[in-house]
Amino acid sequence: MADGIRLLIGTRKGAWIYRSDGARKSWDVTGPIMLGHIINHVVCDPRDGKTLMMAAKTGHLGPTIFRSNDDGATWKEAEKPPAFLKSDEPNARAVSHTFWVEPGHASEPGVWWAGASPPGLFRSADGGATWENVAGFNEHPKYWDWCPPDGGTPDGALLNQIQIDPRDKAHMYIATSTGGVFESRDYAASWAPLNQNVEASFFPDPYPDYGQDAHYIAVHPAMPDRLYQQNHCGIYRLDRPGDRWERIGNNMPKEIGDIDFTIIAHPREPDTAWVFPMDGTEVWPRTSPGGKPAVYRTRDAGASWERQDRGFPPAQAWFTVKRQAFCADAGTPLGLYLGATNGEVWMSDDEGVHWRCIAAHLPEIYSVVAAPA
Repeated sequence: MADGIRLLIGTRKGAWIYRSDGARKSWDVTGPIMLGHIINHVVCDPRDGKTLMMAAKTGHLGPTIFRSNDDGATWKEAEKPPAFLKSDEPNARAVSHTFWVEPGHASEPGVWWAGASPPGLFRSADGGATWENVAGFNEHPKYWDWCPPDGGTPDGALLNQIQIDPRDKAHMYIATSTGGVFESRDYAASWAPLNQNVEASFFPDPYPDYGQDAHYIAVHPAMPDRLYQQNHCGIYRLDRPGDRWERIGNNMPKEIGDIDFTIIAHPREPDTAWVFPMDGTEVWPRTSPGGKPAVYRTRDAGASWERQDRGFPPAQAWFTVKRQAFCADAGTPLGLYLGATNGEVWMSDDEGVHWRCIAAHLPEIYSVVAAPA
């Protein structure tokens, strides 16, 4: 942390990079980058510490991916962005936008994965220059059961996250807004649902094999057999080799509930995680419950939760935090960062005890990713 960190911020109308000093107290800003374009995700490659990958939906180029090798000073568009196989079938798919980009396993420099809308999985083996359709998921015989054309979020159905077991490049998880969580143990050649005991809305069977909306999954880096999930229907934990998720959000305060978009696991403490709840009532306004934003932390793997709201507005703050817009650095104590739908970026440098606003007046924030400076 001596050199500080970078916050890579994607918004509805461009991207920004915020850089801190070593104490995480002062911040310099670069941007806007590609002002006016929808930037769903910006990620730094941890394998080299400098390559940036950006998922963008541009007005003139459509959905594409850009990469930078000079810390965001210049960007180059992918020669072959993610695309489904060409088809003359009535249900032929076209990528609306790439939602998530994920660096490959540490043993595979240059490999990247991407998730798109409609739900699709794509892979690059050349540092993001060209992307290939991953047939193991996209052409799976049950694809249309897992990803029905009329399902998904207001912005379209999503393959919204990719996670790789740090011990094994062939062991992967994906999260979708239509089918829940899926697992592969053969490098994405085949997939199976991993949704046991996870509730699904609007289903006759409340616990189907698939049909859930998995907002976010976190494979714990220090204990990869532990997974956390923030689902449309609650907060869950899974301890492998088991396949049954346990709903740990039932231990949240009843007046707050356990609906959120993201769950952040402490990188060194498997029992510690954070969520930022949103209003989950029948009308789904997706705001801070009661207009009183707060983070909730568990330090016992979900058995109990504590409210952390010092520094947030005490009332009349009607914002929320989207799926990719809550993250942590690797500092001691841990730094937490969240980007709000009202264009503010909030941070805590003491693991959630105190919060302060470090950026305001940005466009609606879609993603915030922390990386070393």
